[in-house]
Amino acid sequence: MFRNKQPWRAETKRIVALSSLGLMLPSSIAVGLILGYFLDKAFGTRPWLLILFFFFGTASGIINLLRGLNRLQDDKKKGQTKENNGK
Repeated sequence: MFRNKQPWRAETKRIVALSSLGLMLPSSIAVGLILGYFLDKAFGTRPWLLILFFFFGTASGIINLLRGLNRLQDDKKKGQTKENNGK
């Protein structure tokens, strides 16, 4: 009944990776905004650090999103290569 677990595990791993990609950009922006807000409050530089850390968070989120997409694409190519070699 449960003899072939590999395809199910591989698909589940891919779904989890894709769902984490969807959270990377908004969470990076949120961290940048929160950090900028509290630093502005501490140093009295309102709104400059908030704006600066918003852009840092956005850039960080985009970079991490692109890295994650490239990693998924590489994993997909490796999977296709293994399938073709196995036939």
